[in-house]
Amino acid sequence: MNTAELHELGQQLRVDSVRAAAAAGSGHPTSSMSAADLMAVLLARHLRYDFDRPDHPGNDRFVLSKGHASPLLYAAYKAAGAIDDEELLSFRTLGSRLEGHPTPQRLPWVETATGSLGQGLPVGVGIALAGKRLEHTGYRVWVLCGDSEMAEGSVWEAAEHAGYEHLDNLIVLVDVNRLGQRGPTRHGHDLDAYARRFRAFDWHTVEIDGHDTDAIDRAMSEAVSTVGQPTAIIARTLKGKGVHDTEDREGLHGKPLKNADEAIEELGGVRDLRVRVHEPPPARPAHPAGTGTVTLPRWDTGEQVATRDAYGRALAALGTARGDVVVLDGEVGDSTRSELFAKEHPDRFFECYIAEQQMIAAAVGFAARGWVPYASTFAAFLTRAHDFIRMASVSGSGLNLNGSHAGVAIGQDGPSQMGLEDLAMLRAVHGSTVLYPCDANQTARLVATTAELDGIRYLRTSRGATPVIYGPDEEFPVGGSKVLRAGDHDRLTVVAAGITLHEALVAADALSAEGIPVRVVDLYSVQPVDRATLHRAAEDTGCLLTVEDHRAEGGLGDAVSQAFGDGRPVPRLVRLAVRTMPGSATPAEQLHAAGIDAESIAATARLLVEQAVVP
Repeated sequence: MNTAELHELGQQLRVDSVRAAAAAGSGHPTSSMSAADLMAVLLARHLRYDFDRPDHPGNDRFVLSKGHASPLLYAAYKAAGAIDDEELLSFRTLGSRLEGHPTPQRLPWVETATGSLGQGLPVGVGIALAGKRLEHTGYRVWVLCGDSEMAEGSVWEAAEHAGYEHLDNLIVLVDVNRLGQRGPTRHGHDLDAYARRFRAFDWHTVEIDGHDTDAIDRAMSEAVSTVGQPTAIIARTLKGKGVHDTEDREGLHGKPLKNADEAIEELGGVRDLRVRVHEPPPARPAHPAGTGTVTLPRWDTGEQVATRDAYGRALAALGTARGDVVVLDGEVGDSTRSELFAKEHPDRFFECYIAEQQMIAAAVGFAARGWVPYASTFAAFLTRAHDFIRMASVSGSGLNLNGSHAGVAIGQDGPSQMGLEDLAMLRAVHGSTVLYPCDANQTARLVATTAELDGIRYLRTSRGATPVIYGPDEEFPVGGSKVLRAGDHDRLTVVAAGITLHEALVAADALSAEGIPVRVVDLYSVQPVDRATLHRAAEDTGCLLTVEDHRAEGGLGDAVSQAFGDGRPVPRLVRLAVRTMPGSATPAEQLHAAGIDAESIAATARLLVEQAVVP
């Protein structure tokens, strides 16, 4: 397209954004109108993409970080012939693929769900890393950001990561339209304020008039020819561009235009231009299929092994069998033991440093490219990245997350390092799987199992060594449990997992010596939970005692309680959990102070069976 035709395409994108929002009675047309010329030039001149083959390995990847500007994205899809006008006007209606914020669950051309601002660039960094470090197919990653989201710290985590990795296949378009949701942005139209920040992270920057299509074209050409640095094209634009009543005016964010027909006429009317997007270069899939047989490490019963050690060794074995596994860590690989994978497979290990949001976002980017990511850090620090995990679920991403150093059992480090909310956080994520192994062989098996699952998978591991109680050939299906102590005359059932499972076994043996038989269930699958085993235990013993190294809210106890939400009689449920604010103490002292050690379990059990011994 020549300059005049590019201008017409930009106007068409504006008109169709206005029309889509007007048909829906909601949406963000003014945010779409500011970036229309950027999108027009990208679509017609620089994007290499086969809309009939969205999985083509040579396709450029596009991420709409300012996801509320979805009318612009859908207008571009129409211009490219991917959707028709009827579908465009189904925007935001029940059953439509064209949601208020785009998701890959609905549309094959969307890389990641956006809408929670500040996430598009971090995910784009992950996609660019996959392209540059692993796939080598030459695709570019284009990310369209708004200026409001430049206030998010995650943007600058991503910028630093991209600069450090010299991701010259990554180009961000910053739509500096000056206006946020409630008024002006922090820096308004000061383009250099943004450029200085990107340059500080070793980016190449270009500042342009975002409505000058020739300038946009030159900037994009400069970006694709820049070697050794990512590029930020920082474009001065006007929100609501092209319509007198909306252009650069406050108070119109997130609202359809009041006089849509008049605006469309002012923009030159409805058009039906079609763009022939450049074809991607020939390329082959760059990563092998995950079909190898995994030879997991094995431990003898009675050995003392930390589950975090088992995680690292199993992960390394999984990487040997499967070339599609990648591992990311937040600069704690010596503690999470992901460093064992790094030593054996350095080309597929990615150090994200102390930037947990970026670590999860990069994992989402790898998953979008078909890789199987494992991301590890302390369980406590995953809370910082919760919004990224939530949005990964919206994207339908397949992520494996590992939280080590969970609970008060870590000992002297104190409460800032103790993951005590992680089970609740991950259980609340849609479609998640939450696993909490108690020994090395169980951990290794579950590491291998999670590679085959869908959605968000969380494996909780422990710092200290625990005895191996299962043989290396034992199976641990997701949604299952193990009954480790049981008899015909059990007075109650103790349900535990991880660290507290071992405490429960010690308590059960002590109680048995006193003539109080109790059942012990290893509920290693916290979500989904083994309802059948819990129902049977309730019927047989009448009382369930849950014990967890976690807050009382949202963890193991709630998982057990919810197993009885189907209308059947609910047994007596008693919970032991961490209810105080811990300090520094030894692991044994921490468990006792929290009331979740063997002594506390046994004392509670005696009370429950009305056989408490008074000194």
